Amino acid sequence: MSTTLRVWSYFVRRALITGITGQDGSYLAELLLGKGYEVHGLIRRASTFNTGRIDHLYRDPHDQNARLYLHYGDLTDGARLITLMREIDPDEVYNLAAQSHVRVSFDEPEHTGNATALGAIRLLEAVRMSGVECRFYQASSSEMFGAETPPQDESTPFYPRSPYGVAKVYGYWATRNYREAYGLFAVNGILFNHESPRRGETFVTRKLTRAVARIKAGLDQYVYMGNLDAERDWGYAPEYVEGMWRMLQADEPDDFVLATGGSLSVREFIEVAFGHAGLSWEDHIRFDERYLRPSEVDALRGDASKAERVLGWKATVDGAALARIMVDADIEALEHEGRPWIDQAVLPGWPALP
Repeated sequence: MSTTLRVWSYFVRRALITGITGQDGSYLAELLLGKGYEVHGLIRRASTFNTGRIDHLYRDPHDQNARLYLHYGDLTDGARLITLMREIDPDEVYNLAAQSHVRVSFDEPEHTGNATALGAIRLLEAVRMSGVECRFYQASSSEMFGAETPPQDESTPFYPRSPYGVAKVYGYWATRNYREAYGLFAVNGILFNHESPRRGETFVTRKLTRAVARIKAGLDQYVYMGNLDAERDWGYAPEYVEGMWRMLQADEPDDFVLATGGSLSVREFIEVAFGHAGLSWEDHIRFDERYLRPSEVDALRGDASKAERVLGWKATVDGAALARIMVDADIEALEHEGRPWIDQAVLPGWPALP
């Protein structure tokens, strides 16, 4: 970072976000920029552009009003992380990067462990080794609870049922260990499923709502699914990134569950999504055993009362409302394919994106 930029940045808070090109990273970047932060994002070098979710936020770094900066790096490269920590000197670090697809983690368990588990400890070690005074957020997951009976809260034992869940448990305990061993302000956000129109198209909610839009438009006839009986606590991603930020504003570091407190089965989510578009889901859903997991998580439903009590955070969009939001966004995106889809996902009451 140039000397001029460092002088200017002295008057604003700086945040580093890994996984900034993902669903959560893009919403968090919007939130922090709206609060006046200077935001730095970690991106992996690729032969194709993968910044679609944040392109609307980006300005040429030569622009004196630019407050979003992207840096090449990877959670598998510890030396690069230390260099970036010293260069950026952030006030807050949000570790959102991971191999985050649960079903894929069964196919790529080693990669999942390297990126999701060891990646977390590499970033924690970069904070420690660089000597940067910052607050650290680790994106933990409800998949850590796995087979434990709902509702699940901060005191519920972990029983992960996938390589992804196992990797997230490692990252969780690494974060707690660095907090207790080195005095870092390090927190775990144990987030239950949170979705949006920016969700990747291979994740079950977006796969379904995109299929609804295409079926309604006459482009497809069927969508192939696995287990319809799994129950999940589905919330709206823009609300959850607000919870992440609030965790790092607390007086003391601690770990928090974020959840709606309700749940829908995959079948119920399907019913709402297809019904909202005036379609009968039974006519269009087909079973494919390839989408089953070797070990299933039957039910996740979170208790976020601690977050409400300590942080003043409470989800307002439940799973059924979420399904309707996502269906509407995918239908509109399909109708306006030449128009950027990124501006479809605005929380009710929030200002429209620029």
